[in-house]
Amino acid sequence: MMPILKRLKQIIAEQLGVDEELITPSSSFVDDLNVEPSDLAELVTAIEQEFSTPKRKLQIHDQDIKRITTVQDLIDCLRDYGVET
Repeated sequence: MMPILKRLKQIIAEQLGVDEELITPSSSFVDDLNVEPSDLAELVTAIEQEFSTPKRKLQIHDQDIKRITTVQDLIDCLRDYGVET
């Protein structure tokens, strides 16, 4: 299975039209990747679909989404939800 960061880079690049090379764990969604709140909602939906399994549907709660400011925050959140590399 592909590491979380690699999978996230692909999703973020596809959803936001950002070059994968610009996406690092320290990348800020707002400051570095120019993500609008509406774009973040669409991104979270795509991430939930990507990381859901037949046994477990991933659903990131709104209060968790509000705390995600960097790619690393997103990785940590996914790990908190039981997503593994």
